[in-house]
Amino acid sequence: MSEKKTTTTPATAALFTKDNYLWMVIGIVVIIVGMLLMSGGKSNNANEFNMNEVYSFRRITLAPIVIVIGLGLQVYAIFKKPKSQQ
Repeated sequence: MSEKKTTTTPATAALFTKDNYLWMVIGIVVIIVGMLLMSGGKSNNANEFNMNEVYSFRRITLAPIVIVIGLGLQVYAIFKKPKSQQ
């Protein structure tokens, strides 16, 4: 007869909680919005360059700021402690 040995591992708490995942999803959505703000600027004519369209405030200033905010939300989501540990 052979005995089956069972090993039990101690239960560990989850690394991230539902709040962490919610903040991560919000950060991803904000990053996607920033990328969409940066897209575009294509001209119908390949020989024509519209400097105001390519170097607009939306693409050069607003979109990178939105993307950095989204990355900041990702960092916050990773380091946020669960409410029970605060």
